[in-house]
Amino acid sequence: MAIKARRVAVIGAGPAGAIATDALVKEQVFDTIRVFDRRAVAGGTWVYTPHLPPKVPSLRAVVQGTADLPIPIPSHFPAETLKSEAVNSHQVRFSDTAQHENLHSNIIPSVMSYTQEPFPTTLSPQTLAKYGPDAPYHHREVIREWVEGIFVRGGHDKLLSLSTTVERAEKKDGEWVLTLRKEHPGKDYWWQEKFDALVVATGHYNVPWLPEIPGLVEYDAAFPGRIVHSKHFRSGEKFRGKRVIVVGGSISSHEVLHELLPFASHPVYASIRNEPIAAFGWTPFLHPHIAIKKQITRLDATTGTVHFADGSVLPGGGVDHIIFGTGYTFSLPYLPHVQARIQKAYRRLPGVYQHTFDILDPSLTYVGMLGGGFTFRVYEWQAVAVARHLAGRARALPSIAAQQAWEAKRVAEKKGGKDYYSIAPDYRAFFETLAGIAGEPAPGTTGRVLPRFEEEWLTAWAGMVRPKVEWFERERRRAEGEEGRVRAKL
Repeated sequence: MAIKARRVAVIGAGPAGAIATDALVKEQVFDTIRVFDRRAVAGGTWVYTPHLPPKVPSLRAVVQGTADLPIPIPSHFPAETLKSEAVNSHQVRFSDTAQHENLHSNIIPSVMSYTQEPFPTTLSPQTLAKYGPDAPYHHREVIREWVEGIFVRGGHDKLLSLSTTVERAEKKDGEWVLTLRKEHPGKDYWWQEKFDALVVATGHYNVPWLPEIPGLVEYDAAFPGRIVHSKHFRSGEKFRGKRVIVVGGSISSHEVLHELLPFASHPVYASIRNEPIAAFGWTPFLHPHIAIKKQITRLDATTGTVHFADGSVLPGGGVDHIIFGTGYTFSLPYLPHVQARIQKAYRRLPGVYQHTFDILDPSLTYVGMLGGGFTFRVYEWQAVAVARHLAGRARALPSIAAQQAWEAKRVAEKKGGKDYYSIAPDYRAFFETLAGIAGEPAPGTTGRVLPRFEEEWLTAWAGMVRPKVEWFERERRRAEGEEGRVRAKL
């Protein structure tokens, strides 16, 4: 089904929204491009929000998949309303970010940056201390400023409407009607705008995901504050002297564990279900002050005891916090019909072809709603394919039946969760599929050119974890040396 949009709304001003906006502008065909983001600055999930007290408002709702619901909207527009907990609470709306004080990227610049927007060479003191002057990782604020720079350098900042939340996006009479809310002191201002097409670029790092462990909700009620998600981890200092379990075998759990080690009581426990993420293997967990445990099978809300799959337990008196580094779930409360589909699926964005195109509505597209590596680089391929598609210049998508067959096959093979929305290990196929849809820029336009997928990218991707692995190994040897010196004195 072909589409030729003239008015396009981009929802989200993070890395995905920035490149989507640039790709749309460079097609030189759209009359209106508007970018909305609920935060006060561009940067998306890379905006640091230490001023917002971290907390999950209802663990039960998160576990049951009923958190982050659409809010009531005024009956007429424009409108003004007084602020309220339901509308303005950052906790209820999950508007705080997952940034902690010392967060750095974990992907090298040649893979993470866009082809026309290289990363700056700025290195933070923490990066220099850990990895040296050739460090490939960047501090969170360097990345946020890089995102903002894409808007500013291209003159796209004039398209931004910040501190503006898209509260509803509904298709009426062939048009997308967006209900928008902007915060003012003491009140909110509401209005509506109409568009031909949407680019959803709000990411999937807003609503935490926690496994359904027997007793989890009751445990949280009995011991308030003991259950924490890595989204709300801010610094190891706050856990000084505390006895902590970190759940998960992926990157967020690595970061939390090693941020905790200088402060928390030893050992810090690492609870891992099966195998840790393959790129790093067991190296981040092999440390004299980390005790590896099997997955948690039950939490006793009466005694506080934590039960593990191997039959071992930690008594309630031996646990101060359990930090879940278990990822996030998709949530798009402003798109009620999509949110309803999400709630029926398992941790995936259903009804979407190649993680990018809504199967039933060609005017609804997505950028950045995937994982598995090559972020942010892969967003550029999505953005250009989307921009050409909405301009009516892309190669035709497969039939609806073929797109649905692609999704059904993926569900059968991957189920849901990270396996479903990860593009690993078939990176080349994904990039080339999107490049094939995008095609070349229209003659006489400034449309972005997508280079061919290079084998060197895979080589760089395979080697990019080496500096972090080497740092984990140095930390292990250092701690072992300290232990040896302590024993020698005894």
